[in-house]
Amino acid sequence: RARDRLPSLGSAVVARLFFALWPDEPARRALAGLAGRMAVEAGGRPVPAANLHLTLAFLGEVPDERVGTACAVAADVRAGAFDLVLDRTGTFRRAGVAWAGPSVLPAELDRLQSALESGLRAAGFALDARPFAPQLTLARRTVKPSPEAATAPVAWRVGRFALVRSARDKGAYAELAGWELGKED
Repeated sequence: RARDRLPSLGSAVVARLFFALWPDEPARRALAGLAGRMAVEAGGRPVPAANLHLTLAFLGEVPDERVGTACAVAADVRAGAFDLVLDRTGTFRRAGVAWAGPSVLPAELDRLQSALESGLRAAGFALDARPFAPQLTLARRTVKPSPEAATAPVAWRVGRFALVRSARDKGAYAELAGWELGKED
């Protein structure tokens, strides 16, 4: 369930928003180590440990009056908790990022992302047309390619998802609201 109050960014504010999964602390530490290794391998800058996340849906610039709509969509999503195992790494040359992702898409992750995306589109949010390919960015501004390969698995039990604001000029993220998975109606 969402927190009791819907977030407000302030009058007429536009914010960069996205829905995400945050790793638990043991997974965050392991991913931070992997980010450091991938940054060296691909010649980039590791993502700070506090910013490591897996994006479910990127909303882009959203005016304050639409934040409540995004939260209402998220509150209606029904999906169970699941185990996420990130066991593949690689780079996206054009984007200049190194990433970690799952070799097997958990059914509940697919269900969560599909329901969220469908609800957001129905509510009038413009989302990326590309199919969902779960990945967690480990390093940015990479200059050397790193082919997709197996890596030591990093796993966590995903029990919630969140709406997050990105402060573009500060490189920081702030969670605006969160919803528990495994809801039964």
